[in-house]
Amino acid sequence: MLVLALTLMGVATTGIGLLPTYDTIGVAAPILLVLLRVAQGVAVGAQWGGAMLLATEYAPEGKRGVYGSVVQLGVPIGVVTANTVFLLAGALTTDSAFAAWGWRVPFLVGLLVLGLAWYIHTRVEETPAFREAERALAEKEKTEQSSPLRTILRGHLGTVLLAGGSFAVNTATFYILITGVLDYTTRELDMKKGPVLMVSLCVSLTQLVLIPAAAALSDRIGRIRIYALGAAGIALWAVPLFLLIDTGSLLWLAVGTFVASCFLSIMYGPQAALFAELFTPEMRYTGASLGYQIAAVAGGGLAPFVMVLLLEATGTSMAVSGYIIALSVIALISIKVLAGRARPAEPEAAPEARAEAEAESAS
Repeated sequence: MLVLALTLMGVATTGIGLLPTYDTIGVAAPILLVLLRVAQGVAVGAQWGGAMLLATEYAPEGKRGVYGSVVQLGVPIGVVTANTVFLLAGALTTDSAFAAWGWRVPFLVGLLVLGLAWYIHTRVEETPAFREAERALAEKEKTEQSSPLRTILRGHLGTVLLAGGSFAVNTATFYILITGVLDYTTRELDMKKGPVLMVSLCVSLTQLVLIPAAAALSDRIGRIRIYALGAAGIALWAVPLFLLIDTGSLLWLAVGTFVASCFLSIMYGPQAALFAELFTPEMRYTGASLGYQIAAVAGGGLAPFVMVLLLEATGTSMAVSGYIIALSVIALISIKVLAGRARPAEPEAAPEARAEAEAESAS
């Protein structure tokens, strides 16, 4: 599934870079663009689940949080890379050249994703935990087996929804900081786009340190404690965040978004391991991925639109702060309930399963 998701992402991303213009194929151009973008979204959901499981299930004892945080680092790395490419494209091309062909160049990097998919397909084996679950399922009668999705929807839908509710504030705040604040500061506060993007880039760089640090701490004192701390921090900082942004000062913008980013990192760090521990190996890919994507849609997907609507309806950024606080309360309630549902890390895989995985990997 991970290989298929990576392949879909590579094809869709490269396809956007090669997409004919409206002048060439008419209305088919925007239709194809939307379809390719939807394909990217589907791929992201499956990618995160597969990568998270490989990282956490191969983790040594007591290191699941740290190993899972490697997957979470994809978010700040992506932001840094995207902003860097945008700044370079603006500096090295004219406006007309960027509109003609410059915007296509980053999308053609999708070809490299296809190479990554092939590498994983040929070099990476299933985890020992997956092999143990596969072996246990094989011992059952075929009539007793059911699809993980059916099992999740019948018996664990509540856990999936709670997982999504716990993470929606994170994805919403992230997209507000990345896209909403950029639009708000440049359109309403007359700030320059270049410096605002540079602030976003620098803040994202700090997450490369904060996310694994929070994950390592969760390995020692527990996922729920760290995760809840991040959600509470986002709620408390929501009002000061926009008070600082509304000053129109680049310095206070940096301070406000940096502190918010710290609380986001505190949640991002242990999230992969926490979601993995909510489900058994047989249902982990399906359950964790569904929870993550519910948060991505309900939080991140709607956040920029909700922010614009709130600003237009109320005329004050405090409405956006209220939106973030409301999602934080939902997160804290969800976390409280999930505290009794998280599963401890399963014991070391059976020696024969681990030996088999290591032998196949070596071969």
